[in-house]
Amino acid sequence: MSSFTLGLAILGGLVLALLVAYNAWTSRRNTPRQPEVAMVVEPRAPAEREDPVFDDASLAPPLPAMERKPGLDALIDVLTPIVVEGPVSGDAALAAMPPTRRAGSKPFAVEGFHDATQQWETPQAGHRYSAFQAGVQLANRTGALNEIEFSEFVMKAQAFADAINGAPDFPDMLDEVARARELDQFASGHDAQLGFTLRATNAAWSPGYVQQNAARLGFVPGAIPGRMVLPASSPGAPPVLGLSFDTQAALADDPAQSALRELTLSLDVPQVHRSEQPFVRMRESAIALAAAMEGIITDDNGEVIRAEGMDVIGSDLEQLYDTLDARDLAAGSPLARRLFS
Repeated sequence: MSSFTLGLAILGGLVLALLVAYNAWTSRRNTPRQPEVAMVVEPRAPAEREDPVFDDASLAPPLPAMERKPGLDALIDVLTPIVVEGPVSGDAALAAMPPTRRAGSKPFAVEGFHDATQQWETPQAGHRYSAFQAGVQLANRTGALNEIEFSEFVMKAQAFADAINGAPDFPDMLDEVARARELDQFASGHDAQLGFTLRATNAAWSPGYVQQNAARLGFVPGAIPGRMVLPASSPGAPPVLGLSFDTQAALADDPAQSALRELTLSLDVPQVHRSEQPFVRMRESAIALAAAMEGIITDDNGEVIRAEGMDVIGSDLEQLYDTLDARDLAAGSPLARRLFS
């Protein structure tokens, strides 16, 4: 064999080896990363027990330490006193309640004054009440209470009052609608829902790989496929953070073969108390996941978010917390959670 022929053979072999290596690299890059398989499983002690974790506080079972459902408040509700001639049973009040508890897009509620506890409460069977009040929320994320919704509130409250032989005292509609617009303007200017997007820089991720890495940071499965949450320290409170990825990937026949190239970390600022340090934990979670999964942190437009950018966001949030506190609508409080919903 001549040296020329030998050279061609060697060159051909090198090209073939490079093609094989490239195809292997491409295949590895396009194959979603899989979760690590534990080699040793420690047996669980029979006495151990884990309470279930819920994404939505409304789905959680009653717990002794659970926060009491917030009642009507003049700060964010239209209030209408209802005078009754004598004590009314909780059973009669419940029978008089309207079938739906909304006036348009705003929550509607009735409370009774329980003489035994000297507190307002949602009517309960077996209790007796000496007075009632009806209320409708002034604003939420759908906007301010308008004239049509106020009129629907009046109709519902009047029907309830008639059924229990009560006399309602409605406030002026124009005054309440104006108050609703002012509250809505404040809420719109001080609402904040943050999101970080983590994008894969090399190999894609499988849903199991994402879930395993997120679980190491304290995230647990949410109620919706493709969603995880970081639970709050108080039972029944909304989650501190949310983590979401493509629902279809999570529901695939073989999720291990689903390729994810991004996920989203989210924080609903008014819903979470500042004592939980939600932004600090969001920032730490994003950095830890990006490092462990070979990803970068970006905003919704795909722009990389750097440390100095996060510092600015954190500073702005502290000012927002102070403003909400001054308005008696502290982030994570029952009133703030109702208003920003």
